[in-house]
Amino acid sequence: MYAFLYGLSTGFSLIIAIGAQNVFVLKQGLKKQSIFWVCLICALSDSLLILAGVLGMSKVVVKFPQVVMIAKYTGAIFLVSYGLIHLISAIKNNDRFVLGTEQHQSLYRVVLTCLAFTWLNPHVYLDALFLVGSISLQFESFAWQFAIGVILASWIFFFSLGYGARLLLPLLKKAGTWRYLNFLIALIMWGIAYRLLAFTA
Repeated sequence: MYAFLYGLSTGFSLIIAIGAQNVFVLKQGLKKQSIFWVCLICALSDSLLILAGVLGMSKVVVKFPQVVMIAKYTGAIFLVSYGLIHLISAIKNNDRFVLGTEQHQSLYRVVLTCLAFTWLNPHVYLDALFLVGSISLQFESFAWQFAIGVILASWIFFFSLGYGARLLLPLLKKAGTWRYLNFLIALIMWGIAYRLLAFTA
């Protein structure tokens, strides 16, 4: 159960960071266009990448133990850097969420755009394959529980973001919201980096 809860919290910690994919889901939710398909594609893609990271990383480590050290420090550097970017954004406080006036898009175009935001985003691979895979090594035979927790966090987040977007609009228009959100994301990223570096294989 601990591995599952740890995976759930890790999943939420990583996915809450505002990026191109999450902004796209937000916009589709606000426009009420193809919300279900967008959320489904994002959640399924995350699930596949998470499973590949958890199952694949363990096999790689058996053959190449040094990969753990590389993954640990590379992931930590990324997290610290990513947290620093969000801290700078919080200090500058220039972020705004602007909903454009785009016309209704076809499902085909929405799906292609969603796939591009998901599979062409290098952060997705670093998070799911490298980072989540590395963290899962702490749990050995319970890694599958950790993976289920991370996957569940992804499904909950995307569908909540897509269908709850309209409720967030008043807050997202305020710069103060983004300042606190960016500051929170920075702390979360640094916390994960600390846990990752504290882990010794």
